[in-house]
Amino acid sequence: MQAQREHLVTLYRDHRSWLHGWLSGRVGCRETAADLTQDTFIRLLHDRDLATLREPRAFLTTVARGLAANWFRRQSLERAYLDQLAALPEGVVPSLEDQALVREALQQIDAMLDGLPVAARQVFLLAQFEGLRYEAIAQRLHLSLSTVKRHMKRALVGCLAHAG
Repeated sequence: MQAQREHLVTLYRDHRSWLHGWLSGRVGCRETAADLTQDTFIRLLHDRDLATLREPRAFLTTVARGLAANWFRRQSLERAYLDQLAALPEGVVPSLEDQALVREALQQIDAMLDGLPVAARQVFLLAQFEGLRYEAIAQRLHLSLSTVKRHMKRALVGCLAHAG
């Protein structure tokens, strides 16, 4: 474990600045890039054996790219929510506390959906947000009814796992 930490310290010392610059160019904000840089190295605390890395920058880029994609998705979700709030009549706008709760719930749902395989996510979204029955989902996605049921089960298990 000590050797792993030493490798992480070396990786951080040698590549933090470069990674921060790379992320700054992607997200357009130095503060966000700094956060994502730190998140990248935190992610490595519990990752694979860092001593075996042959291309550390490629590895760091892969990890950071995933974190940046999640950040962009959260930003898009936040903008969509704020746009919906702005369209509400003044007397109907939820309190700031309720808005924060809704944003947190949306981020949790997004994280749960992101953890699902594409087919399970499609089935879940069609059932939950479009109200389609399994037969209609099977027709739309050109799947068997048993496959739709299997994907829905996987999505529901994913929801439960993420909630607990």
